[in-house]
Amino acid sequence: MLPPWLGSNSSNKRGEGEDARTFRLRVAYDGTGYAGFQRQPRQPTVQAAIEDALWRFTAERITIRYAGRTDAGVHAEGQVIAFETSRELDASAVLAGLNTYLPPSIVAWEATAVAPGYHPRRSALSRCYRYQVWQGAWPSPFLRRYSWHVRNPLDLAAMERAAAPLLGEHDFAAFAQRSGAAVKSTVRRVDRIELRRAGPLLLVEVEANAFLPHMVRTIVGTLVWVGRGRLAVSALEQLLTSRDRREAGPSAPGHGLFLAFVRLADDLPGRASEAEQVLAWLGGAQRSAWCSGERFAP
Repeated sequence: MLPPWLGSNSSNKRGEGEDARTFRLRVAYDGTGYAGFQRQPRQPTVQAAIEDALWRFTAERITIRYAGRTDAGVHAEGQVIAFETSRELDASAVLAGLNTYLPPSIVAWEATAVAPGYHPRRSALSRCYRYQVWQGAWPSPFLRRYSWHVRNPLDLAAMERAAAPLLGEHDFAAFAQRSGAAVKSTVRRVDRIELRRAGPLLLVEVEANAFLPHMVRTIVGTLVWVGRGRLAVSALEQLLTSRDRREAGPSAPGHGLFLAFVRLADDLPGRASEAEQVLAWLGGAQRSAWCSGERFAP
């Protein structure tokens, strides 16, 4: 028996009856325990979990499209996916049905009907990642899966000065995995990079038109070395010229990284995510302008 939101006249095969409907969804997930977003043979992935839930929900074999991949252990608050279905559904039914079958670590929080053939990657103007560093003598038992514990004091002012030259279009080969050997070009445009403290958390947010593998994590790892005094403030600017990954700092662990938001061509200003509201509460300070495009006071 089909779930009630499918209706009694729904087709069992995609493409039968009326034309397929296309939906765009924003998805949040806890990347712990997943081998990344993209489907991989014999590995648990976020894509596989979503497509399995869609199969159970619609009885159709659906392959989703997405705005970007995330690595093993990396989380997301605003991943964007799209898919087609022949089911007679509206956006609210898609959210209700899909969330019924998704595991607790994945939640679809927004659904919109879009034009046929819509692809999130082509619609994306920029992507925004946030990295969370927990500073203190001991790690947080609550945020240990969502932050990198760094005991040493960090010089935030030095880190901000070091990050400034990254703004604009540059060759980021020195910040890429294997110096970007697997990509056609290592040139990217960074639109914004911000560092701020929220209590014991140091938050690093980077928005760019696109990212290289491990780019944000290597930027953060290198900035932490600057903050600890192991690298000079000029180090990141010099890395843009040298293009030598060996001269950069380590890649920060994946579990501290979030795909915070994907800015789409047809976006309206978004709402503050639940996760960011919690971070603001932890910091006990006024929230600055972030990827959602809003401000709020906790």
